[in-house]
Amino acid sequence: MTQIRHQQIDRLLTIMARLRDPQDGCEWDKEQTFATIAPYTIEEAYEVAEAIAHDDLPSLREELGDLLLQVVFHARMAEELGHFAFGDVAAAISDKLEARHPHIFGDDATGDAQTDRWEKLKAKERAAKGATSAIDGVAMSLPALMRAEKLQKRAARVGFDWPDPSGAADKVREEMQELAEASAAERLEQAGDLLFAAVNLVRLNGIAPEDALRAANVKFERRFRAMEALSAEDNRDFATLSLEEQEAYWQAVKRSE
Repeated sequence: MTQIRHQQIDRLLTIMARLRDPQDGCEWDKEQTFATIAPYTIEEAYEVAEAIAHDDLPSLREELGDLLLQVVFHARMAEELGHFAFGDVAAAISDKLEARHPHIFGDDATGDAQTDRWEKLKAKERAAKGATSAIDGVAMSLPALMRAEKLQKRAARVGFDWPDPSGAADKVREEMQELAEASAAERLEQAGDLLFAAVNLVRLNGIAPEDALRAANVKFERRFRAMEALSAEDNRDFATLSLEEQEAYWQAVKRSE
């Protein structure tokens, strides 16, 4: 099994090298750069998450392959530039995993000691890269909702956090009022402050904001499609209905769930 696994990895690396061959490679693949491939990398990660959300293991296998291709693609371009190769990528993550799991590969720390050590090790890694702030290293390219949560968690590790959700709830109400009173020039900033405060409140209730919003999106889509279906059954064009009529369908859908 190990030999077959190695053979398939070598096969993938060989295919990627062939696609990028300056003379005989694929014209599209040869033209790509880190910047042009990055959006595909992000897209493939979301498609992995989509397969997991639908408990679709055949799709998960396929999407993981697509995501692996992105790693191989980036590594191949870096190798061409003389920086690093796929093996270096694998070695770097292996080194990191061993360093971050001393309870497995070193001493026998468990429980809270293990969690505390994990955070200290990550902080040490960030410091080695030149970090000077507790919030250094939170990627700018993250979706804004996820980045807000990560920034808040980093700040919380050094004590800058509400002691309980009530303070965060008050902040949400304060930001709602400020948005309502904001001038046109201030609305963007105030809207951002409101969303950031809402992320804080959700986080302090022990819920991942991204998961919460994803679930809300799914629920809204399901209910909206059901409203459209009900109005079609009544031979009515949903888009032409008054808001009150549309709301009646919304309530009907909610009651049916």
